[in-house]
Amino acid sequence: MTFQLAWIDYLVMIIYFAFVLGIGWALKKFMKGANAFLEAGRSMPAWVAGLAFISTNLGALEVMGMAGSGAKYGMLTTHFYWVGAIPAMVFLALFMMPFYYGSKARSVPEYLKLRYDEKTRGLNAILFAVMTVLSSGISMYALAILMEKVLGWNFHISLILSAVIVLAYTYLGGLSSAIYNEVLQFFIIVIGLLPVVFLSLHHVGGWSGLKESLGNVATSNGFAPDAYTSMWKYTGTATGNPLGVEWYGILAGLGFVLSFGYWCTNFLIVQRAMAAESTVAARNTPLIGAIPKMFVPFLIIVPGMVALALMNDPSANFALPKNEAGQPIYDYTIIALLKQYLPAGVLGLGITALLASFMSGMAGNISAFNTVWTYDIYQSYIRPASNDKEADEKHYLKVGRLATIFGVLVSIAAAYLASMFGNIMDFLQTIFSMINAPLFAVIFLGMFWKRATGHAAFTGLLAGFLIALLHHGLTAPAGANTLVKGGWITVLHVYPVEMAQNFWTAIFAFSTSAIITVVLSLLTPKVKTDEELVGLVYSLTPKLKEENVPWYKRSSSLAILVILLVIILTILFW
Repeated sequence: MTFQLAWIDYLVMIIYFAFVLGIGWALKKFMKGANAFLEAGRSMPAWVAGLAFISTNLGALEVMGMAGSGAKYGMLTTHFYWVGAIPAMVFLALFMMPFYYGSKARSVPEYLKLRYDEKTRGLNAILFAVMTVLSSGISMYALAILMEKVLGWNFHISLILSAVIVLAYTYLGGLSSAIYNEVLQFFIIVIGLLPVVFLSLHHVGGWSGLKESLGNVATSNGFAPDAYTSMWKYTGTATGNPLGVEWYGILAGLGFVLSFGYWCTNFLIVQRAMAAESTVAARNTPLIGAIPKMFVPFLIIVPGMVALALMNDPSANFALPKNEAGQPIYDYTIIALLKQYLPAGVLGLGITALLASFMSGMAGNISAFNTVWTYDIYQSYIRPASNDKEADEKHYLKVGRLATIFGVLVSIAAAYLASMFGNIMDFLQTIFSMINAPLFAVIFLGMFWKRATGHAAFTGLLAGFLIALLHHGLTAPAGANTLVKGGWITVLHVYPVEMAQNFWTAIFAFSTSAIITVVLSLLTPKVKTDEELVGLVYSLTPKLKEENVPWYKRSSSLAILVILLVIILTILFW
């Protein structure tokens, strides 16, 4: 699949790299302390934070993973957006950001310390640190595949090069550099991938032609003709749709547990809103990000669906590389589409869009990792703050930069682990289902139930993670050929696809964590008084007033607009 690139394609990529490194270099002079490096000084305008909020998520997970999932599951992949993202983003904005931002916590683990206790914070910090380097490794792996398949470079050299570039601008400019680069990357991704959308759709005869082509694919696979172009229509049974999950599994596993766990408790995402310049800006950040988020499927999933149609059309001369079992490697979907449709110059822009998406994912994870490592692990357990605030700022700045280097090195190792999965989207969802799902139960109960106690939260969080691990070890998706996909204890149940396994892992993890936290809270004495929980628990905190804010900037107005748009889209593609 090596591409024949023209000089103009390389020029576009070189200019992009120069901009990326230039932003880091320009911001270096402002990095005088840990606050500026790790928190961006809480100075970001809402629109900058909002675009960075969505761009952080628009990394390898979206571009390679979702395009591959579009080719694998069709329109059902949009559930990850309209059900699996938008409601949770609205909930985060309206109900949870006031607590995260108002408590002055520098991270989600630190909020857990303020609400519960130190051990709950420590457990979450360790689990989160592991999750971020694994996620960063996935982005790194995806970028190395791109450079290997597109540019013909050695996979290992590509891996190291991508790590060095992200390390450079994150080390120089910290979170500010990551955020401004994410805004730049958002626009490059949209501009670079739009030609693929128009050209691929035109090739198959527009949306009606795509529906007709996928109708033939669906019937040959034993589904109804419009199974690949519908969202909810055939989710009455697991065998009636390509995703292999019933409607209640989608609603509970993805629409509630996985999505709320990811968008409401993942510090990688929440960190962008916490860097906003005010409480109102912090609340609006997820809502501003939600508007482009709900239209991303048309940029990424629809081309993946075109790829599915082309793979089943012998005259199209389009195919994906296959693994040892003879199954298509869906991670290559977007790369194959770029090669199929884009001419010189535009191809360089498309490849740069992919490079931007992977770097966005890597830098987002690394900047979240260095904050949690510095504040929630190093400062808490290795070298506590002293009375000399200025010296502390300089010392923790140095630690944050060293953590950036360490995070990148561990991410390289994680990249090799990611190569054992056929679809990076499935691998990411496995990680999220184990770590974010039980965490959401603990944070949700902490914010909305003042009786929840620290001992109960710690036990619930740990039990939820262990149950998720156990469920993964006792189940496997059909055709699994590596223990990384599950069944490493024994296989008691086989799921139709990896995603079904992930949904149910998340449901078991959340339910276990929630039940244990509630039961143990009722059995253990309440430690914190109501006065100590003001600003941390919903019922004890004065509600945020928006009287002096113009109606179009109010969180409630933005939330209504977002909800109306997502309802309309869901009805159109029911």
